[in-house]
Amino acid sequence: MSRAPLALTLGDPAGVGPELSLKAWRALRDEDLCFVVHGDPAPLMAAAQLLDLPRPELVSGPDEAQRVFSNFLPVIALEACQREAENAVRSIEAAVDAAKSGAASAVVTNPVSKSRLYEIGFAFPGHTEFVAHLTADLPMNGARGPVMMLSGGGLRTALVTIHTPLMAAIQSLTPEGVAHTARVVSDALKRDFGLARPRLAMAGLNPHAGENGALGHEELDILAPALEQLRSEGMTISGPLPPDTMFHEDARAAYDAAICLYHDQGLIPVKTLDFHGGVNITLGLPIIRTSPDHGTAFDIAGQGVARPDSLIAALRQADAMVQSRETAA
Repeated sequence: MSRAPLALTLGDPAGVGPELSLKAWRALRDEDLCFVVHGDPAPLMAAAQLLDLPRPELVSGPDEAQRVFSNFLPVIALEACQREAENAVRSIEAAVDAAKSGAASAVVTNPVSKSRLYEIGFAFPGHTEFVAHLTADLPMNGARGPVMMLSGGGLRTALVTIHTPLMAAIQSLTPEGVAHTARVVSDALKRDFGLARPRLAMAGLNPHAGENGALGHEELDILAPALEQLRSEGMTISGPLPPDTMFHEDARAAYDAAICLYHDQGLIPVKTLDFHGGVNITLGLPIIRTSPDHGTAFDIAGQGVARPDSLIAALRQADAMVQSRETAA
């Protein structure tokens, strides 16, 4: 394989990240992709013993990672910090640095605990915003995000607002913000998914998409101006559509991605369609970043029972996006 390995973060060392990393390696070791974990090796060594898998191999760089991948999970070791959340942050920083330098082709992030990150003074709502901050110094081809997109079960949903309380999310909606999100999604679908003319669908906010103002005015005051502007730019976008009818099978066939206005509006349909295999993708970054669509699962960590479906899907998705960017270049 000529392309650089994917950089996988450790996630919270006390969560399921170390276990999932090894299970994903076992599932993908014979495929035409390679990934290397950046982080403290100790949790990975313990997980290998738990799962009766070969001990991960410490490597110094991407070439060595590719040589050992079929036999061992490669790890670029980072010195352990006293607090697990600090280990998680350092792993993210190292993986992003590898992608920025070209030593990694993309970044895939294992789950972190936001509450633990906040305890050490972490200043970002989550992974999405932190990775965007770390890559802000790189030039961007297309509209810059970050925009969170979830993919699973044949559905892609992109969020205008992310980790924002619902009341604040609604109050923050503007025609400009909605339109910018759609531009980021459209550019990313062309660049990272190989879709020459993406078809987007805009979800409404209110029941029945407002019923022409009878059930709310956001569709008329915010979404309609955004849609008019986007269509004038040549974008193929429908809506605003009633959120209760736009996610069934026949409706999904009419668009490539749905623009959703708040967190649960976009995550509920994806998780309903593919709870175990959904992928979180950050759009509008100079680098590629994907993640499993679940949390740290502290309650089952260390038991060997965590399912790696979502991490496997995230690794495959990142690799496919790398190839799409190479083709488009």
